[in-house]
Amino acid sequence: MIRPDETVIQGAWIDRRGRVEADQSCGRIDQLVQAYLKEMGRDGSGWDVLYVDPADGRYWELIYPESQLQGGGPPLLRHLTAAEARRKYTVP
Repeated sequence: MIRPDETVIQGAWIDRRGRVEADQSCGRIDQLVQAYLKEMGRDGSGWDVLYVDPADGRYWELIYPESQLQGGGPPLLRHLTAAEARRKYTVP
């Protein structure tokens, strides 16, 4: 799952002889958001998503920081404090 010392999981795209492939971190992020983390909300654009880790209650935000790339580019999953989560999302 997510180690207690982790605060960012950054995906990357790798060029393999003219073919772009997602790296292992992209796969890990996908697995976490599909099968482990609990979705708590989305921002107004629908692109940024807030999750909570059911094991420790930490908030995680899924974003696509390279929005100029097709599909928003590779994903980034980052830890947010409760205060940061409340500022951007509607959370209890």
